[in-house]
Amino acid sequence: MTDILTTNERVTRMFEHKDADRVPITDYPWGATVERWEREGMPKGADFIDYFDLDGFGGVYLDITPRYPVTVLEETDRYVITKTDWGTTIRNWKHDASVPEFMDFTIKDLKSWKEAKTQIDINPDRINWEYFDSQYKRWMKEGFWKKAEFWFGFDVTHSWIVGTERVLMAMLEEPEWMVDMFNTQLDTLIGLHEILLDKGYTFDEIFWPDDMGYKGHTFFSLNTYREMVKPVQKRAIEWAHSKGMKAHLHSCGNVNDFIPDLIEIGLDALNPLEVKAGMNPKELKAKYGNDLVFHGGINAVNWGNTKEIAAEIEDVVPVMKQDGGYIFSSDHSIPSDVSLEDFKYIISKAKEYGSY
Repeated sequence: MTDILTTNERVTRMFEHKDADRVPITDYPWGATVERWEREGMPKGADFIDYFDLDGFGGVYLDITPRYPVTVLEETDRYVITKTDWGTTIRNWKHDASVPEFMDFTIKDLKSWKEAKTQIDINPDRINWEYFDSQYKRWMKEGFWKKAEFWFGFDVTHSWIVGTERVLMAMLEEPEWMVDMFNTQLDTLIGLHEILLDKGYTFDEIFWPDDMGYKGHTFFSLNTYREMVKPVQKRAIEWAHSKGMKAHLHSCGNVNDFIPDLIEIGLDALNPLEVKAGMNPKELKAKYGNDLVFHGGINAVNWGNTKEIAAEIEDVVPVMKQDGGYIFSSDHSIPSDVSLEDFKYIISKAKEYGSY
């Protein structure tokens, strides 16, 4: 195929399991990675999507929080400690490629959740209309793939709202509390996106992060998944399909055990295929390539070594792109040991081996 497609056309063909001009290419750098690239010559404040000629995937998260006051509790040259609109105290590192440190939580039990829930509503003022509209105009003009960004389920609850150990214990001892949180998050997201749809905005997919695994294992059993998480995900997928959208899940870790159930409830795409956790993209393609679009699967551990990453791209991408159904990216985020020139090289290799 010689015609150059827009991102939207390119991704559409992946979901149709057809060849395109090349596979779509996307990724997300840590803040520390962007700082490095700027030191090495990328113009400060440049849009890395444009700078590296990546595919355009657009989405805006909507506010589903209890709107607790956001306050800065401490700030140094290295970090800032903030209390979020979920009432969670977090430490963000300014110049390191790292997830936040979650230090304390306001929502710790069913009682505090019920109090927070009274402050969550489906209200148009939760949408930053000016920002959303400006982004949407760009997406339409430049042929972006448009994502309805959802944020519900186990991952957001254990990491950003309640705390990991507390949530895992509650899933065993107070499952009704957890399921209510999952469903409230989803209900609010659906309600807010219905407002956008009613105003004529359209989206190509729902995309949501719900990390359900870690190295070698899932956080909870298949039975627990089926009882507590799967029904909520099924409802989200059914809503998306009823609106003509695809359903695209980001779930870090080893989630091999959940894939047949995800296919059963209609999932269309799975990301990030975390290699170091035990996900094998070529095996997944062979087993589920007719059922899923795969997104990722290029080991982020190797991105700082151009020889290793080039060999991996040459090995993996030609297999994954067969009959469409593949979006190129790392299996996490772009680490800060990847230089500006190295990333340009990686993208050139992805385009070389991802072309049809």
